[in-house]
Amino acid sequence: MERQRSFSIKSTSVFLALIITTISSAVIFFTFFSTSLLKSNSSNANNFQIDLSPVASITETTTNLHISDSSVSPPQSPILISTHFSPPENTSGSAKIPDFEKKTRGEVSSVKVIELPSKIGEERKKKKTNKRISQECDVTNGEWVYDSDLPLYTNASCPFIDEGFACQSNGRLDLDYMKWRWEPRDCDAPRFNATNMLEMIRGKRLVFVGDSINRNQWESMLCMLFQAVKDPKRVYETHSRRITKEKGNYSFRFADYKCTVEFYVTHFLVREGKARVGKKRRETLRIDAMDRTSSRWKGANILVFNTAHWWSHYKTKSGVNYYQEGDLIHPKLDVSTAFKKALQTWSSWVDKNVDPKRTRVFFRSAAPSHFSGGEWNSGGHCREAKKLLNQTFKPSYSSKNIIVEEVLKQMKTPVTLLNVSGLSQYRIDAHPSIFGAKPENRRSQAVQDCSHWCLPGVPDTWNHFLYLHLLHKR
Repeated sequence: MERQRSFSIKSTSVFLALIITTISSAVIFFTFFSTSLLKSNSSNANNFQIDLSPVASITETTTNLHISDSSVSPPQSPILISTHFSPPENTSGSAKIPDFEKKTRGEVSSVKVIELPSKIGEERKKKKTNKRISQECDVTNGEWVYDSDLPLYTNASCPFIDEGFACQSNGRLDLDYMKWRWEPRDCDAPRFNATNMLEMIRGKRLVFVGDSINRNQWESMLCMLFQAVKDPKRVYETHSRRITKEKGNYSFRFADYKCTVEFYVTHFLVREGKARVGKKRRETLRIDAMDRTSSRWKGANILVFNTAHWWSHYKTKSGVNYYQEGDLIHPKLDVSTAFKKALQTWSSWVDKNVDPKRTRVFFRSAAPSHFSGGEWNSGGHCREAKKLLNQTFKPSYSSKNIIVEEVLKQMKTPVTLLNVSGLSQYRIDAHPSIFGAKPENRRSQAVQDCSHWCLPGVPDTWNHFLYLHLLHKR
């Protein structure tokens, strides 16, 4: 009996052990199978989402131009050949814009390109490396990206925007034009920092000289800097002038930084005057003499020049009895020839009056206009343009910009060319149009401003470029 009982107990133990082993194996198998299944489903779900999320492109042909929906995809740009544009190259989903710091025929200008750390490639990101390669970077090679953190200021937060550029205050309701940021493709360009900019110009004079497009940029700079000021009363115009289209010369002092940000209006950089033609005194342009305000530009630490907007067939009276050199009034002179002569007069003044050791000189390229259906005085319009031009649009490089480059190349004084032409040509959405005046001040719905820019807007990017150059030099 004792022997039989022992056998019974042992048999029961073995049986229980087998059952436990079987159950454990089943649990382990089920756990492994469930985990594999979940991973597989997760992977398939991710692939499913990617496959069903292609980038759409919505276009319209208003004003005979192709415009992409800003809420869908950013515009693309053409690829560079020296300073000219060629058709887009569809290699990485977006094409490239021109390198503004290279001369025609592939020659590098006297201006140094900005050295900024290049973006980390996707493969480097996968390897989780923080290594950055420092290389020469063309900040104009990039694209417009929608940025919900913009704008840096508003019509309400900046008191320096005159009526002509205050589009939101004048009733413009679509505000996406404020939200686009230019992003260089090959470098990590730091964002504009108003405090850093004020520190860079501490105790200095930042002077903008040129036409109303430069006033556009100057007002943008005032607004961008003003956001970093703690006490608004510490920023004031030294002659208590209010910014208007009528008065042309301003000097705003940022008292806490002991610096001034100034603007001097000159449509041509050279002297506008009058001379006797036959029996009448007529307006002429002295292309061999500098503007009368030039003596006030001397001593500035940073000079930002521009001219182009007024060098047109209409503004220069078709060149008939208009251009003057000494006592000679040219009966007829081509506008391009006159423009080059005027720039040579300007360049001689810079070489003679500017000390490169204490003054940095910039020349901004021509900003584009976007009139459709006529010019500003013949029914030209852009009101319906609320989106950026897409990649089907091919920007051009104006002959005036080529002339500017040729003149800069011959100068002794280093001059940085701020090339904003190509990237600005995509921004047909950013002009005041009818919103350059309050509703009660509009003379006619037919008169639209498709040359200047709403603020906040495109000129903020021009000032960002200026900031990057100064930051690099520092």
